[in-house]
Amino acid sequence: MNILLPRVLKTLYRKEPISSFILVMGAVDAVMGGVGQRWSLFSFGLFIVSVSVILRWLQVQKAQPIVTQDRPRRYLPPSSAKTPLPLLTNDKSRRTPR
Repeated sequence: MNILLPRVLKTLYRKEPISSFILVMGAVDAVMGGVGQRWSLFSFGLFIVSVSVILRWLQVQKAQPIVTQDRPRRYLPPSSAKTPLPLLTNDKSRRTPR
């Protein structure tokens, strides 16, 4: 568990650094308020954490999958398909000696 937790936190923090920063800031406020028995700071920290979790959840819900095309992608224009391409030959007599 000790090895798994930092890896999970790193991947989550790298995906959305801004919302993760707000989440960490709210968690620190909540911990400081709980330890120091400052209930207003504790409730503010919990509020910030809950807002950041809700915003992150809304961002995940908005994300739509990318639609792929069923047709193959063409790299040449259609007019170039009418003209034949030159043949590639391996002509050793044209090589320059080194």
